[in-house]
Amino acid sequence: MTREIRGRARILPDRVNTDYIIASNRKKESLDPIELGQWLLEGIDPNFASTVRPGDILVAGDSFGCGSAMEVAVTVVKAAGIKAVVARSFARTYFRNAINNGLAPVECDTSGIGEGDEIVLRFAAETVTVDNVSSGAAVRARPLPPFVMSILESDGLVPYLKKHGSYLEDTL
Repeated sequence: MTREIRGRARILPDRVNTDYIIASNRKKESLDPIELGQWLLEGIDPNFASTVRPGDILVAGDSFGCGSAMEVAVTVVKAAGIKAVVARSFARTYFRNAINNGLAPVECDTSGIGEGDEIVLRFAAETVTVDNVSSGAAVRARPLPPFVMSILESDGLVPYLKKHGSYLEDTL
């Protein structure tokens, strides 16, 4: 089955850590992703959250999500209506938290994607491509194994378990 995510690219730099995604002082007040969304990426751009549209796709450089392992750094992104993050690389904990929460982490060369470009992420079998509709360019991304795709298609690990009743027995 082919799955697509289409959206507007929102460009971020290398090494966006979890405290840039949502500042530690904000997490003292609440862990509600909807409430925290008003401060999404304020350490990079204080106005970022007010410019996010549902369907936007974050596009970053190396080590996206480095820093603490706070799961809220994923859930606040998802609560903003963002369904995927495309980066050259991810911190391993952020990568796994993203999968567990149904936020697609896509690893590829992001140098050809500009702010506001329309991009389409295509997931088919074990292939992932990133098509830049604005420029006509396409890149292959690091493939995601079938069990990861099953979790993402279920919108995260907990919904997957509710649907299947066991932990990935049918996909291992």
